[in-house]
Amino acid sequence: MTRAAHIAACVGLFAGPMAGASAQEYPDPAKQIRMVVAFVPGGGTDLVGRLAAKAIGDVTGANVIVENRAGAGGTIGTAAVAKAAPDGYTLITGGTGAHAINPALYANIPYDPIKDFEPVSLVATSPYLMLVPKDFPARTVKEFIDYAKARPGQLALASSGSGGMPHLTGEMFQLMTGTKLNHVPYKGTGAVFIDLIAGRVQVTFSDIAAAYPHVASGNLRVLGITSPQRSKAYPDIPTVAEAGVPGFDSVGWFGVFSPGGTPAVINRRLSQAIATYVKQPAVQDQLNKLGVEPTASTPEAFRTVLRRDLDRWAKVVKDSGAKVD
Repeated sequence: MTRAAHIAACVGLFAGPMAGASAQEYPDPAKQIRMVVAFVPGGGTDLVGRLAAKAIGDVTGANVIVENRAGAGGTIGTAAVAKAAPDGYTLITGGTGAHAINPALYANIPYDPIKDFEPVSLVATSPYLMLVPKDFPARTVKEFIDYAKARPGQLALASSGSGGMPHLTGEMFQLMTGTKLNHVPYKGTGAVFIDLIAGRVQVTFSDIAAAYPHVASGNLRVLGITSPQRSKAYPDIPTVAEAGVPGFDSVGWFGVFSPGGTPAVINRRLSQAIATYVKQPAVQDQLNKLGVEPTASTPEAFRTVLRRDLDRWAKVVKDSGAKVD
């Protein structure tokens, strides 16, 4: 055996045990893990972030704290984590907006969603409901498309803010159906529902948790859900795809990232902890009540979703001309 071959054999002999030891040593019980949420407390990202922090803490025994660093549509907190040490002790729970949409909307975003982050795991996905006032003439997605095509630019598409998932879901709907709606951005979902119920705007796309009380009360009507398959929690709601727009797919997600360069063995340890926690029936019930679906994943699967959505939403932004306020 040559000297080089002997060295290679020795490296191969010890590589497995060393990798295992690293996984066992993380997390250090003497160190604190920060789970950054780049939005204010109480919102969807914050609630999922706190659940992810509890998952990691309960399964690994680590001390995990949640730190809210809101501002600029999630850009401030996200950029801070991009610059953090890649040691597994600073993480972020992010969503589709900050990681897959903002890079297409903002010209000088201070982070690269691929180079500056390592995807750890999805935690939940969030489909949207297509909603109209209870007395709106169209009762199906197909009827809505026909009604809108007969009145180009006359129907108002309300959203909770320019550049968000509800807005871009509406833009995607127009691109795929050939309809022309007048986008009306609001500052928050609550204001959208006030005007939608009153009939001052005609359609919106909203997350389930926020919308369902208005649907249950009979003030709003659901035409469809934006996921490619029907929701397990609401199986009676047809998908927009099956109801008139084949191939329509607009689902937001929440997931955990570590800074770019974080060792893969650490990311796998975190991913496994999240998957173990999310599989618990009580946790799944909790997520379903929030209107999101439990969706733990491997780091590799999450990276595939991220790359797909970066391409998908960049095309929607470009083709629709969508801009932020």
